[in-house]
Amino acid sequence: MTTAQHKIGSGFGATTTAAEAVAGADLTGKLAVVTGGYSGIGLETTRALAGAGAHVVVPARRRATAEEALAGIEHVEVDELDLGNLESVRAFAERFLATGRRIDLLIANAGIMACPETRVGPGWEAQFATNHLGHFALVNRLWPAVAEGARVVSLSSRGHHYSPIRWDDVQFETGYEKWAAYGQAKTANVLFAVQLDRLGAEQGVHAFALHPGGIMTPLQRHLPREEMVERGWIDEAGNFLVEFKTPEQGAATTVWAATSPQLAGLGGLYLEDCDVAELAPADAEGLASSGVRRYAVDREEAARLWTLSAQLTGVDAFARA
Repeated sequence: MTTAQHKIGSGFGATTTAAEAVAGADLTGKLAVVTGGYSGIGLETTRALAGAGAHVVVPARRRATAEEALAGIEHVEVDELDLGNLESVRAFAERFLATGRRIDLLIANAGIMACPETRVGPGWEAQFATNHLGHFALVNRLWPAVAEGARVVSLSSRGHHYSPIRWDDVQFETGYEKWAAYGQAKTANVLFAVQLDRLGAEQGVHAFALHPGGIMTPLQRHLPREEMVERGWIDEAGNFLVEFKTPEQGAATTVWAATSPQLAGLGGLYLEDCDVAELAPADAEGLASSGVRRYAVDREEAARLWTLSAQLTGVDAFARA
């Protein structure tokens, strides 16, 4: 397949921080929406964007927790949103649209990882529903407020290597495996950006997906210590055995994707370490050390997922009358 998935030599890297990625940018007058922007790398994303002058709206499932975490950061407001509940998504979008404001940066940051089997809505698998379908519905409902030339950033993960879209059993109705479910959801996050970039081209909107890096954050809350030991992340005493990014470093690629002039005119790409990622080797098995799987940036897969997502959520801002 022909692809633009090639490094552009950004000059940044794995240790770049969010503050460094946005240094020199003046976001005064810009409005950003950051889901989950009150915890882990989401909090650092909010802090960096607000520090550069943007007004940041943080829709949060735990509003009181978000308000406490964001206290003292200027230019930030909090609202309520549960991505696993499409009625909550609709209500938040309606409240925002009623303000008449425009969105310059829309960052789909919130997510869950490797949780026990959980069903939401009409029986949907929770990771696919929360990480993908909730954000799909949110972006489509907010689309009337998305400004010309805006950027949409979809946080994926190297975990997308665990699974493509399982078209024969998207909701894991024939047996649940938490890492395969996580992998499918993260693949969906990439495919969403691929198709949104194509659909948003008429108004100059570009979308990117990314792997933020390995970071120890509340995202790991469903993982028992024994499993993290087995995976070689920590030892029995809880000491790190691999080099994790700090939350500030983990937020850097998000901030770079949302603001960097180096990405002008580009879109529909998967990023890592503040650069465009290469394709993962076709013969790589399991979790490759870097790169994006071909199935995650396949345009036909992206269009097919968009159609399914619109059918499931009942929302499609680009549907032809």
